Amino acid sequence: MKAHLHHTSCALPKRTLISLAVGHVLIGLISSPVLAQTAQSGEQKVEVIAVKGSYSKSLERAVDMKQQNIGFSDSIVATDIADFPEQNLAEALQRMPGVTIERSKGLGSKVNVRSLPSEFTHVSINNLATASGSGGRDVEFDIFASEIIQSVTVQKSPTAADEEGGIAGSVLIGTAKPFDFSEGQLVLSAEGAHNSISEEVDPKFSLMASDTFGDWGALVSFSKAERTNRTDSNSGINFRPMGRFLEASGTRSTQAAAVLARDAGIVVQDRMNKDETSRIIFQDKVGDRAYLNEQDKWGATASVQYKPSSAFSLTLDAMLGRYDSTEDEYDAAAYSASSRSTLETIHSYDDTTLAEYGMVVLTDVSYTATQHEFLSKERINETEYNQYSATLDWQLNDWDVKALLGYSGADKTADYANLKHVAYAPSRTRWTTTGGETIPSANPATIDMYNAASKYLFEAYETELEQVSDDKYAAQLDFKRDIDWSAVAALSSVEFGARYTDKSKERQFGAIKIQGPAAGDSSWVNKRTLQDSELGYISDIVPGGAYRPKDLNWMQVSNDYARRTFRYAGFYTPFQVDQFYRVDESVTALYAMANFDFELASLPAKLNAGVRAVDTDVTSFGYHPIQNADGSTGYTKDPVSKDGNYKDVLPSFNLTVELTDGVIWRTAASETLMRPALTDIAYKRSVSWNEFRFKDGNPDLQPTQAKQWETGVEWYMENGGILAASYFWKNIEGVVREALTGVVENVEKRNADGSLDGYYDFDVYQPVNAEGSYKVTGLELIAQLPLDALSPALEGFGINSNYTMLDNTLTGSSTLGIPTPPEGLADKTYNFTLYYENDSFDARLSYNYKDKYVEYIHLNMYPVYRDAYGQTDLSVSYQLTDNVRVSLKGINITDEETSGYTLTPAFPVMYEFSGRRYSLGLRADF
Repeated sequence: MKAHLHHTSCALPKRTLISLAVGHVLIGLISSPVLAQTAQSGEQKVEVIAVKGSYSKSLERAVDMKQQNIGFSDSIVATDIADFPEQNLAEALQRMPGVTIERSKGLGSKVNVRSLPSEFTHVSINNLATASGSGGRDVEFDIFASEIIQSVTVQKSPTAADEEGGIAGSVLIGTAKPFDFSEGQLVLSAEGAHNSISEEVDPKFSLMASDTFGDWGALVSFSKAERTNRTDSNSGINFRPMGRFLEASGTRSTQAAAVLARDAGIVVQDRMNKDETSRIIFQDKVGDRAYLNEQDKWGATASVQYKPSSAFSLTLDAMLGRYDSTEDEYDAAAYSASSRSTLETIHSYDDTTLAEYGMVVLTDVSYTATQHEFLSKERINETEYNQYSATLDWQLNDWDVKALLGYSGADKTADYANLKHVAYAPSRTRWTTTGGETIPSANPATIDMYNAASKYLFEAYETELEQVSDDKYAAQLDFKRDIDWSAVAALSSVEFGARYTDKSKERQFGAIKIQGPAAGDSSWVNKRTLQDSELGYISDIVPGGAYRPKDLNWMQVSNDYARRTFRYAGFYTPFQVDQFYRVDESVTALYAMANFDFELASLPAKLNAGVRAVDTDVTSFGYHPIQNADGSTGYTKDPVSKDGNYKDVLPSFNLTVELTDGVIWRTAASETLMRPALTDIAYKRSVSWNEFRFKDGNPDLQPTQAKQWETGVEWYMENGGILAASYFWKNIEGVVREALTGVVENVEKRNADGSLDGYYDFDVYQPVNAEGSYKVTGLELIAQLPLDALSPALEGFGINSNYTMLDNTLTGSSTLGIPTPPEGLADKTYNFTLYYENDSFDARLSYNYKDKYVEYIHLNMYPVYRDAYGQTDLSVSYQLTDNVRVSLKGINITDEETSGYTLTPAFPVMYEFSGRRYSLGLRADF
């Protein structure tokens, strides 16, 4: 059953230095094997030349890779990755055309290609799909240290040889190999970084060593970094529909209706009509939050190559790492929509700003019983990842044979705790220009929520534990043969191959509440108060001093104290069977394609055309609920499994025509897919006995598919610059939505005492592929120019910039009919970098901008936007000696804040500061 989707030939560097600076380690670079990885079809044999530590040369290298690729792509190489200020791999990628990132508390976490959601992007390292330990298919880029990466290519138009899985594109990551360098390399780097809010100094260091020994070569790299970051945020401020009060029983409902009529002149016709009550808005919650995020990350690579001749190479690669993160969050929050509260006085309201949607927003209100909360939250994440691969490249007579065997795996444990104290009392909550605030009201029973520790009663110490195991295996065999047939003179080569992948992801989850000094004891509930615990001011618990969003300080329980005090001896968090899922997926893919060299209207042209056939088998496991004879509920003894399968044929072609010397017209078209989210496939079932409803996963889900084409013109200049413009179009169908898919008849339902209630028909809701489609179109512009072409006085200066503009036909799913762009889709993004370099000095100033976008749709009604955000970063370095270089780098040097709003900036939802970050580094290479 389907739900309906609503529409509303430059030479390449022989050897470049990879900078492995402890935050941006410089692995002195660069080599041709990366090119082979980024363009499986039409691979180029590239001469290796020596250039040391030059940013402009790294840009030329990336341009060469773009020019040589048959399809649309963009690349960065290690000097570019390392020499820019960044805190992880995601931030290193944000300067590429069409690439934006999602930030969490000032740190890049996920990558969006052309603003499509992160799960629309396929990610691989050394041609292996990447395991990261996330619960879904998206990759958590913050676990990877950028210092161990040699190159990244974003492939936007696939060939038949490319692994499927990315509607937005594919991010192809490569690590260094020993024969990338014409001589031995040893690079050491160290760095210290300072965050302006936490005022902590964090160390980084790294090394890379590589050498060749006749036919053999070996390379190792290692990077280790610590990061301490504080974020202050006035946030959590959302719309809440008045139905929260008007549908309540007793005086809560009648008083709310009376106050609306008295203070705002609003007479509610039907308190149960959600379309009416959902257009009367009040503030859900206001929170002042301080976060302290501490990270400890290391990553390492090792590569051994056997290369007895240019016709044969065997490479063994390993990539290991660990990412530990502890985040302390301290909240002082006021929940206006508490289950005990209702309206007391409306001080002001706004009936004009959102009048086109028939909405009235209560902007300043006193409530009878606000739920004031002090929350001490702790999140401890530990992720270990490892990847191993063996690759063979063998030119055997007229054949080029490539083979790959590999494994990528990650294990993640997430330990969460929340100490919760609550005080119910009258108070007044209102919007401010940057967020919201809660202050005492005129009611005599009101409190100063920030200074009333004796009023806050212990509710619970909540814990959650999640474990994710992610394993991926792959085997691939490729053949290529050059063709010289007079019958088909244009045909230059043919390629074909096969790939098999086997993936398994398993997730365990559990939650429990501690409410007393022992298991099953609830003696602390509503008796123990906040002042019974050891308290400290926020400005002391988290380093860095005063709270940034406003002049405010409050006392709270530290997470260290909470863990010591509330986790009794023998405590553990048991896993819950209803939260378990496992998804096994195997994919067999076959492809064939042909490469042509010919003339089109007397112009040199190249064409790649092929088809990829994919067969996917899915087996999903989960527990299903049952009702016992005594009226209690339980779950099946063993997980219930269900199989799914889908087959796809994915054609593609890529064409380049040389219009004149250095000017290329490029066109591409293809069909591609994105596999369903694992949480949607997971065959677990939840039940609502009162609503007579089952909610299932759906292993029969088909992938979301896209037909896409792109055309553009690229001018490659003799000085290494490029001007390029392209227009792209995507038609996306099969988006996943939840829908009623069936009915289970005569389900036995029992009362709590075990007596028979009756037999009922239960509706089954599942994720399905929605009918219909939507289009995403866009324009992408690139300008990379050494400025000495304009004037000799500008020698050493240059710019590197790009701009992406998007449009789409999809309307988001607001049940109130509010026109809403797709979540995560920013209309425009751009990057601009101005750089200068000479033999001993270089400097770069970079600005990165992402337009506003819908972050989520609150309660499926109210779109919540993340504000447009622009960030300025700086990098300066100086060559002290032939072997030693010092660098100074700054992230967010203008100290920009992150903000957001619901529907319009008049109703802000967050105001967040993560501060500046400066680092001083030293690198030595030998």
